[in-house]
Amino acid sequence: MLRDRRAWFPIAVLALTVAQLAVAAFVPGIERFEDKAFGARLVFYPLMQLVVPVLWWVTVGRRRPDEEVPYIAFGLVMLPFLIDTTGNTLDLFDPIVWWDDANHFFNWVLLCWGVGLITCRHVAPRWAVVAVVAGLGAVLAIAWELGEWLTFIRQGKEIETAYEDTLGDLAMGTLGGVVAGLIVAVMLARHAQPADASRVASDQ
Repeated sequence: MLRDRRAWFPIAVLALTVAQLAVAAFVPGIERFEDKAFGARLVFYPLMQLVVPVLWWVTVGRRRPDEEVPYIAFGLVMLPFLIDTTGNTLDLFDPIVWWDDANHFFNWVLLCWGVGLITCRHVAPRWAVVAVVAGLGAVLAIAWELGEWLTFIRQGKEIETAYEDTLGDLAMGTLGGVVAGLIVAVMLARHAQPADASRVASDQ
């Protein structure tokens, strides 16, 4: 039994993602899953969901056993993959015109929010947190679009609209990174205030 109940958050997100991807990859005859490389997603989505937890464990967890495990941040990083998969399961991308843009924006807010909470704890000044997280969001947006191009767009039915769609996705991803950077900067500032106040009191 896990001691920290927060650990169930990323575990549940991972399990729900894998379950839906397995259905999409192995159940034949579901039209909305065709030409979207769900076999590749079944392999790469769980791997990408686990990248940040594994890196944290290798770089921090083993060296500092007393460090609090950032389960909530792990879950935030994993959520975009679940949301993307669920959007395909419910067939939201084609009937709802704005769904793809909203998906990219909010998923990048969640992804960069989680990564920012883990990586920017000691970044100063606070405006630099926004710059770091926003820059990371832009880089991840580019990497994601390259992955989509290589796996299914270049040989799929979406090739005619790919350029405009990619530009929109890059813009939404970068904007999501900016918003996430602002959220992380505010959260870290609020978290630092009690520590600063206690330090001043002890000096007096």
